[in-house]
Amino acid sequence: MTRKENLVAKSLDSPATAPSWPTHILNVARGALIGAAESVPGVSGGTVALMVGVYETVITSAGHLISAVRMGLTDVVRGQGFSRAADEFRLVRWSVIVPLLVGMFGALVLMASLVEGWVHDYPIQMRALFFGLVLASLWVPFSLSVRAAQAAGAAPAEARWGWRDILIALAAAVLAYVVVSLPPGEVEATPLVIVLAAAVAVSALVLPGMSGSFLLLTFGLYEQTLSAVNERDFGYLGLFLLGALVGLASIVKLLQWLLEHRERVTLVVLTGVLAGSLRALWPWQDEGRGLLAPGEYLGSAIGMAALGFALVVAVLVVERRLLRGRQQQ
Repeated sequence: MTRKENLVAKSLDSPATAPSWPTHILNVARGALIGAAESVPGVSGGTVALMVGVYETVITSAGHLISAVRMGLTDVVRGQGFSRAADEFRLVRWSVIVPLLVGMFGALVLMASLVEGWVHDYPIQMRALFFGLVLASLWVPFSLSVRAAQAAGAAPAEARWGWRDILIALAAAVLAYVVVSLPPGEVEATPLVIVLAAAVAVSALVLPGMSGSFLLLTFGLYEQTLSAVNERDFGYLGLFLLGALVGLASIVKLLQWLLEHRERVTLVVLTGVLAGSLRALWPWQDEGRGLLAPGEYLGSAIGMAALGFALVVAVLVVERRLLRGRQQQ
């Protein structure tokens, strides 16, 4: 067990660090935002998780859960019992994950069709809203990267971003910008293509700035995947599920390792990815994802962007006050 895992385990066992009811309610609200975002093409649930400050907890907990399942299956076959799997299982931050899941699935059931209708009827205003949300949320990975350096023993001056951090974030932003700029395409749905596309698309669920539905549209498989669901094409769906499981397990474990061993640079990269993904949320676009100059509904778009920005600031302020209150107890 690594030093960081030991710290996580100790924090879970400490009553002083047990989340309060206001924190549980806030986590349900965070989960609801993530669930609502997953129903919107072009918006990533990972982006919202990063925006509301639970991204690292979700990734590390998912990584420990995947390890627990893998160890449970392999150790039982070898006759080694469940002890290693139980250790990993206890490292999952259930006090955070359960409220998030409650809020997420509740929002998917109650809000998905409503949000989808808003996106269809008011595409410019809704993109502007999410543009404001993501723009304000850039502060989250940026500030976390500074805190990570301070936690590692760096002086305040050393913890601030230098030219190396700026260049890394800029490179990540350019890469994300290029990916979300790709026009919709069309590929032949061979078994290998389906598996690979599913792995990439589902990986996007946990990558800030990337949307699974957006990438399926880029591959030209979005409508085929929806048709497979509606027509109960179990052959297609089986291949898609295989790719989804491989992609999700791989990217989660990779991100878990990076956040535990290269936290500072990972958060710098995520800041850049989030900044580059703003291109996908520019309110005025044509059908080929080309950017247009601001035009119709300019006033309402600015208002919705300001609302999104303000919502994120409000969440950050509430979280900081709750944290200060707990520290003073």
